[in-house]
Amino acid sequence: MTFTQFGLLDGISCLSDYETRSISAENRTGEKGKGGMATEGTGAHGAEFLGQGWKVSPSLLLKSHSLTTLADIEGEGAIRHIWLTPNGNFRFYILRIYWDDSEVPSVECPLCDFFAAAQIPAAGSNTSEFHQVSSLAVCVNPRFGLNCYWNMPFRTRCRVTVENIADYDMVLYYQIDYVLGKQPDNMAYFHAQFRRTNPLPYKSVYTIVDGIKGRGQYVGTYMLWNTHNSGWWGEGEIKFYMDGDRNFPTVCGTGTEDYFCGAYNFDDGGYKDFSTPYSGMAVVRNDSLYRSQMRFSLYRWHITDPVFFKKDLKVTIQALGWREGGRYLPLQDDISSVAFWYQDKPSAFMPGLPDRDGLEII
Repeated sequence: MTFTQFGLLDGISCLSDYETRSISAENRTGEKGKGGMATEGTGAHGAEFLGQGWKVSPSLLLKSHSLTTLADIEGEGAIRHIWLTPNGNFRFYILRIYWDDSEVPSVECPLCDFFAAAQIPAAGSNTSEFHQVSSLAVCVNPRFGLNCYWNMPFRTRCRVTVENIADYDMVLYYQIDYVLGKQPDNMAYFHAQFRRTNPLPYKSVYTIVDGIKGRGQYVGTYMLWNTHNSGWWGEGEIKFYMDGDRNFPTVCGTGTEDYFCGAYNFDDGGYKDFSTPYSGMAVVRNDSLYRSQMRFSLYRWHITDPVFFKKDLKVTIQALGWREGGRYLPLQDDISSVAFWYQDKPSAFMPGLPDRDGLEII
């Protein structure tokens, strides 16, 4: 039985040699039989008259401008599930994951974008902006319970960190569930890369990801799209350049809403939220149909239709609206994205993130 078969309903009844482990603020190392032993932590006051074992350390206090290691796992295994819930501004948490002693993160992303939820409001704003995400890869549940189910195997080591780039302390509740055990010989490493361009220069194409080198498969796209023009904004085509493609791609889509598995402007008497196992959209700001400064949170998972590449991959998307006379209008929108893919080696390159002002959503 391969690892990918384990977890499917037709394989979950099969016995396995894997060992289950879990890391949280109650067991920072994930050691067997070491959970719930904390004597100090954010719940110490509540457990004052109960003692050890009674929810003494359910969360971590992340100091302003600090880097915290959430997990440092030695051996061979795979992360199977991540749950967490933060406070403060979710864009000011930076998640990084490193595989097999690599000094370059294979995942580098603001926390909310990694969970397809950049629409989550900052602390103190109207929490009615919550939008449910119900997909196979990630779920966002009331109230801001962030869950990730991407399979993340590793050969010798896994390290997960989170950086607080805010000017104030923040609190993070988290749990990382994983297995220890041999992985398939043909396993690939999980990657996620964030980008933002604000505004997109006139007649420019937005790059979702570039510089991927090696063999692997592209498995998902998340985008937060803020419009700077009135009118429809999603005529642009997504394009996948692979294995030496230069001027023209091998895969070319038909429109932005089509790529995200919708149709005809997502307009069914107005924009409609939807969340399915493989694709979804949350209309974050919806003052009026086709008005400027609207914001859309979109995901598309290639779980059943990965885009395979053998040498290299680049993914772009056009930002197109309409001008008078039935002609296209190149848009200058505020666009953020996360590209998700697997490849045969840990990443050797990450482009880096914008500074805090460049990340903030206003």
